[in-house]
Amino acid sequence: MGVFPDFEGLSGIEDLREVAGAVLMFVLIVAVLMLIVSGICWAIGSSNGNYQLAHRGRAGVFVSFAGAILAGAGVAWLNWLITIGNQL
Repeated sequence: MGVFPDFEGLSGIEDLREVAGAVLMFVLIVAVLMLIVSGICWAIGSSNGNYQLAHRGRAGVFVSFAGAILAGAGVAWLNWLITIGNQL
């Protein structure tokens, strides 16, 4: 008995890929801007002896890296799920 789902009936897969790509672009732009601003705050805080500003800038740098990594991993995971779905 050869019963398989019809994945050609799912027309939204390409739209889902386009939306994921657009979201990734916005997340990466925000992450880069956050990295720049946080790096500047970290440098200013460290040079002036303002340890609170330096700490917040350092935390912002790490959060921007984590956000960029999670966004890239999310898109890779979504593409993997779409590929697995097409193979079923």
